[in-house]
Amino acid sequence: MTPGWPVELREGSVRLRPLRRRDAAVWRSVRAANASWLRPWEATSPEGSGPAPSFPQMVRGFSREARAGRMLPFVVELDGALVGQITVSGITWGSLRSAHVGYWIDRRVAGRGTIPVALALVADHCFGTLRLHRVEVNIRPENAASLRVAEKLGMRDEGLRKAYLHIDGAWRDHRTFALTAGEVPEGLLARYRATQRAR
Repeated sequence: MTPGWPVELREGSVRLRPLRRRDAAVWRSVRAANASWLRPWEATSPEGSGPAPSFPQMVRGFSREARAGRMLPFVVELDGALVGQITVSGITWGSLRSAHVGYWIDRRVAGRGTIPVALALVADHCFGTLRLHRVEVNIRPENAASLRVAEKLGMRDEGLRKAYLHIDGAWRDHRTFALTAGEVPEGLLARYRATQRAR
């Protein structure tokens, strides 16, 4: 079981919380408004798409995986409005104690620093509360906005993974960026805020 789930994380105007069934209309609206913008970065199935789960089924599935300790699925809110999602998945315990993070954000609020704060919040939760050792993000080399997120947070570039993930209908290369708990003893959010103040 994931310790302390459900959990909410907050920094200033950014709030992370579990997805709820009553989010359905707003979530669908934000996703529809961003469909073409998100398509090049979203995972697809190499077998082709089957019937999509209903929104309640998706929420139940996320909650089940979170309670089992395999996932942390968060809604991203900015000033109280749902603007995206950030998900810690592939949580592995034992001697690895690792996870990877994926996210998306509404194009209308992209570039305001919301995702760097959200990623720092979940990394600090993973390192501090869950006692994970390593967190990584995998980014298509063409995704300049996500590459900037990793750069802003000072994540270590571990190189290219060829044909790593099925995205937008084909196997796509990804660059892996990672951090271990020992690299940010002060916390990733604190380090990020300090670098922003220094600029």
